[in-house]
Amino acid sequence: MSLKIYKVNEEFRDIVPKEVLDLEEKATWGNPKRGVMDLPYAKELLEQHSLCAGCPESAAFRYILASLPNPEDTIIVNSTGCTSLVFPHIALHTVHSLFGNQNSVASALKRVLEWRFPDKVKDVVVLAGDGATVDIGLDMTLQSFFRQEKITTICFDNEVYANTGGQDSGETPKGMEFKMAPGGKQWDKVPMWQLAVDSGCHYVAKLSVSSPKRVEQVIKKAIYVAREVGPTYVHLYTPCILELGLNSDQGLWEMRQRDKERFKFFEYMSEEAKKVIEEKKKEGLI
Repeated sequence: MSLKIYKVNEEFRDIVPKEVLDLEEKATWGNPKRGVMDLPYAKELLEQHSLCAGCPESAAFRYILASLPNPEDTIIVNSTGCTSLVFPHIALHTVHSLFGNQNSVASALKRVLEWRFPDKVKDVVVLAGDGATVDIGLDMTLQSFFRQEKITTICFDNEVYANTGGQDSGETPKGMEFKMAPGGKQWDKVPMWQLAVDSGCHYVAKLSVSSPKRVEQVIKKAIYVAREVGPTYVHLYTPCILELGLNSDQGLWEMRQRDKERFKFFEYMSEEAKKVIEEKKKEGLI
């Protein structure tokens, strides 16, 4: 892994689409102070990605990728779901795991990287949906917290199984109806962010992606704390506008509505995490 993380073969440069070349030529690697303010000038995700038009997950991807402090030495582990469709369209090391076991794969990767590169920082970030994180993969998610694995877990919570027809999930709010859940959810939403706190995570945040700068701050805090202390968890609201019956331009509106209620900003830091964050702030990295 190096600053040449993504390089288009010279023999194909004349036929490769410009937006693919831009992933290489407009990258911001090698700059630990990179962030969402670079997005108008940088390229993190292909415009012709595979998510639906107006999907908030595409915005979340851009914000997260722009906020990684060390992308050239970062591996993202993803799982089956809408998120997994996007990874062929970014210029970053990624590993696709089976549905639900992403935290187990990430744990192994982090340990191997520490053994293989003992003198170099290698960040491992899990990025998966609410089904993989909270439902099918809950055991492996929590076990990575219990073991104090130094990885960051990011959950894209759209509160529904969006890419399999619209079934409710553990993160669906009580009473909400979907095409394949017409009776409405019968139980309350699982407070995964509180489970993360109770299970030993040193930094935990819950928010929507309506504010790019806040997402950047949260991601940087989570990764720096995971490097030095232990597991961190970020719970992001990325609503499925298709399943909610919204227009492609209404994702931001939907997130701002939920910012006032179930996705009101929540942040937890252990004492060890607070020290790391204060140090990084003094260095101008957060």
